[in-house]
Amino acid sequence: MDVQEKRPVIQYNDKAFMCSTSFAMELIGGKWKSVILIYLISGKKRYSELRKLIPTITERTLSLQLKQLEKDGLLLRKVYTKKPPLKVEYSLTEMGQSLSPVLISIAEWGNKIAEEKGLIG
Repeated sequence: MDVQEKRPVIQYNDKAFMCSTSFAMELIGGKWKSVILIYLISGKKRYSELRKLIPTITERTLSLQLKQLEKDGLLLRKVYTKKPPLKVEYSLTEMGQSLSPVLISIAEWGNKIAEEKGLIG
């Protein structure tokens, strides 16, 4: 694909994106979205599990990011109300699962660079 090739403008959430990369980064960019998504690759997780896996994220930020990822169609929030206590699980949608190879490649690249620079302790 020629990245400089003229593409139509992508309209999403009242925003215009001049390229698909900008649009993709809207969906998965930022400090936490990709981190949350990569932990969901291995399967469903409850809110408390995600908090334990990502201890440096605040509860508010995790909650907001989960809502945004759900709104954008990347994850599914399933609430179980049959018996107390209330149970909520998060999992990747089909669209979210399609990101798995990309996220894994980014993580592998990050590990490689960190090792090369002696940053892993």
